[in-house]
Amino acid sequence: MKALDLKDIFHQKLDAIYGKNEVESIFFLSLKHYLNIPRFQLALDPEFTLTQDETNLFFKILEALKQQKPIQYILGETEFFGLKFLVNEHVLIPRQETEELVDWIIRDNSKNNEIALNILDMGTGSGCIAIALAKNLSNSNVYALDISNEALKVARDNAKINEVEIQFIQTDVLSNSNDNHKLENSIFDIIVSNPPYVRISEKGEMKPNVLDNEPHLALFVDDDDPLKFYKAIMKFANQKLKNGGQLYFEINQYLGEETKQLLIDANYDKIELLEDLSSNLRMLKGIKK
Repeated sequence: MKALDLKDIFHQKLDAIYGKNEVESIFFLSLKHYLNIPRFQLALDPEFTLTQDETNLFFKILEALKQQKPIQYILGETEFFGLKFLVNEHVLIPRQETEELVDWIIRDNSKNNEIALNILDMGTGSGCIAIALAKNLSNSNVYALDISNEALKVARDNAKINEVEIQFIQTDVLSNSNDNHKLENSIFDIIVSNPPYVRISEKGEMKPNVLDNEPHLALFVDDDDPLKFYKAIMKFANQKLKNGGQLYFEINQYLGEETKQLLIDANYDKIELLEDLSSNLRMLKGIKK
């Protein structure tokens, strides 16, 4: 089948779900990933034809997309902060707002790049935050925690792909096991976390491709205590973040002031609550006194 005819079928079947521009992007992303065919090649060679096996593969992709499986899970990879990351159903797909958080941390600390900063990412998932920081703050010692061994397997693979050294540790940030022997002598300059923060009551706002595919363990918290991860991380930071150290959070846009109040109550200094590029309250920073 001609690639351009196949593209038309993608639009016919998927535009109502994803929109025309997104379908166009998905099709050419798949073409590049599986066949190493860049977008411009179809403009130069409109008669380009896929083999039967290749055509069958793209129809399988089409069926998965009709079920609203994220293209990142279909391809098994995505890009974050200019880096390649493997992803599967055990980890969240890295998002633009998390890139903004990483960019904030790097901008705050790029002048100290000659200093060996100790950085801890709590709830690392795919490892995207920890790895992007290790890549861009190259003298840093980076640690990353997660409760999920399956997620940590993905994160370790991503660290290898991106050629950075990360100390990965399996632990539950809500338990009392955060005095893990690998951390017992560590004091951190930076602690960052993008913990679960979507309330169960907010499920109705989520698209099926997220709700039906991404790990609920990394997404949701109970409505009766939606800030429990932030409270636990701050308790840990009270012991392990140095005075003058930086604490960064990605947050629920609806709970910005409530999350900020936790830092105020803990007597943090220079507290900043920032919007993301979509004008949602999404990032929080404080300095430990």
